[in-house]
Amino acid sequence: MSRAAVPGLPSRYPIGEQLPALYADDDFAQRFTAGLDVVLAPVFATLDNLHAYLDPRVTPTDFLAWLASWVGAAHDPHRPAELRRDAVVRAVELHRWRGTGYGLVEGLRLALGVHAEVTGDGGAAWSRTAGADLPPELPDETLVRVWPGRAGRVDEDRVREIVRAMCPVHTVCRVEVLPGPPADEGR
Repeated sequence: MSRAAVPGLPSRYPIGEQLPALYADDDFAQRFTAGLDVVLAPVFATLDNLHAYLDPRVTPTDFLAWLASWVGAAHDPHRPAELRRDAVVRAVELHRWRGTGYGLVEGLRLALGVHAEVTGDGGAAWSRTAGADLPPELPDETLVRVWPGRAGRVDEDRVREIVRAMCPVHTVCRVEVLPGPPADEGR
């Protein structure tokens, strides 16, 4: 889509009508300004609707990449526009959850459209009782299980890339790609 040349788009502010009365009947001046109106009409239309360009829910799809760069959201032009819009809308919220299991699950869902679950917390344990025995040793790694969403497939390389980017540096994250949702293992 291009806002540069919209055939037949009328100008809301025709220059010929704003000229002094001396030029109102001047054929050359009216034709010349009409040519400028054709060039300026898309500019005025864009400026009149600027608020819509800055709202990821209604912006033209070619502006989504630009808006995504403003909020640090991943932009994959191969994903459906609806999912890309959702990723831009939720990007700031997702940055707040960065480094958490919830943030990782939502990040994978928004970026790739896959389902995920995170088990293990990377080794944080404590006791509320003074002088109590130390808590049991926690596993050193976090397990991230991923299975297909609406797309029906999982891009394992992209999953690992996102997990590496969103997991805290001190945490070892292991990724398992499953063909479907995990079975209920006595939970």
